[in-house]
Amino acid sequence: MTGKNARQNAILRQVSGIGTSFGSETRYSLLPSQEVVIGRDPSCQVVLDAMLYRMVSRRHAAVRPLPSSPDVESNWLICDLASANGTYLNGQRLEGCQQLVPGDRITLGHDGPEFIFESELNHQQATAIAPAAATPLPPANSYPTSTSTFYQPPQPPPPDSLSFTQLFPIISTGKDLTRKAYLIPGILTVVFVVLMFATVGQPRANQVIVAIYIACAAYYFIYQLCGKPKPWWVLFASALTTAVILLTPVLDLFIFVFRGLLPGNLPSEQEVITFTELLVRMFFGAGLMEELLKAIPLLVAFLVARVVPSPWRERIGIAEPLDGILLGTASAVGFTLLETLGQYVPTITQSVSAQSGLGTGQLVGLQLLIPRILGSVAGHMAYSGYLGYFVGLAVLKPSKSWQILLVGYLTASGLHALWNATGVLNGLLLVIVGVLSYAFLMAAILKARALSPTRSQNFATRFLGPK
Repeated sequence: MTGKNARQNAILRQVSGIGTSFGSETRYSLLPSQEVVIGRDPSCQVVLDAMLYRMVSRRHAAVRPLPSSPDVESNWLICDLASANGTYLNGQRLEGCQQLVPGDRITLGHDGPEFIFESELNHQQATAIAPAAATPLPPANSYPTSTSTFYQPPQPPPPDSLSFTQLFPIISTGKDLTRKAYLIPGILTVVFVVLMFATVGQPRANQVIVAIYIACAAYYFIYQLCGKPKPWWVLFASALTTAVILLTPVLDLFIFVFRGLLPGNLPSEQEVITFTELLVRMFFGAGLMEELLKAIPLLVAFLVARVVPSPWRERIGIAEPLDGILLGTASAVGFTLLETLGQYVPTITQSVSAQSGLGTGQLVGLQLLIPRILGSVAGHMAYSGYLGYFVGLAVLKPSKSWQILLVGYLTASGLHALWNATGVLNGLLLVIVGVLSYAFLMAAILKARALSPTRSQNFATRFLGPK
């Protein structure tokens, strides 16, 4: 019979992967006072060959000791270290950390190397009651090592050592190249640059390409800050829906209500009015009207998600503030592109061309296009993203939905009206309002990240476990 102070030796036994197919196996003993990190990085305690195991991250998983307790069978945790391909425990993908029991199978990636966790009693530390003449059992750490490799603290590589992957780093990066090195944005940048060169001498086509690229870059910035995956086609559909609405009679209806029936009639260049009256008109004719119009795709996504099964419901719909922000800012991209390319740029190009020639008009049009699209981060994207936060919050807290929506709608419309009204005064006030709008959006994103029910899975806030 063993006493309560008996200790256990824990072992990781690799049973699949390169080097285990010829009847041999590799065993790693685990020290009770030190965690063991498994990965491709040379600093890991269990180092796997980068050429053979590309599905394994540089720091993939860690086995961590817990304080010894007589009430539990095992005092070890397995933790996934935000690996690209995941860590699987007995066939189930691991989220965070989980306690190990003898016989557990740990797989790095869906089809990567597999280890079996084993725990054996250390009889040298145990207090046993046995016949005096009995032959003592050998300690666990005295097994033959001809086919076993027990863990030893890693030795630093020689300073002048050189590996094949160091000479050709692209071979060992695997999925990290797309996940961590912004490969896709880089590819899109190259594509757009080639298209820009191809449309030299075609001003209209060149303006469209430049506008789309800048809008995508601005939106990608917001997407990364939100940190929640959302299918690209859902975001594209939100932007496209808003752009299409602007080309339909729905826009005429909105103009009739907000600028005809309500006091939102925008002043002409010759009309002289006070700043207060201008602010009121902008609040109704620009703020309330345009923010409600840009919120239509969010309503459509919410309604569609209610009638489709899971997982489409989660992909399409709005379940929390982050969803609202992502769809709201995408809607604003569609609005900004159509408004800029369909109204502002053609108008100023024709006006300047009539006075100074076609070339000058086209140049001035491009000069207007760039700040309007790039500035949407503190403009249309800020207002609509802020309102989207409240739409998602209303879904998350349905009992207070109308109060939440009213506050968000009025605040977003107020910021929008303030931007439009101060634009006619001076540039300094415009900077202040732009910074204020941007700060409102960033605050909403940070709060949405904290409120997110999927916070531990979102790539901006994923729980990595203790270090």
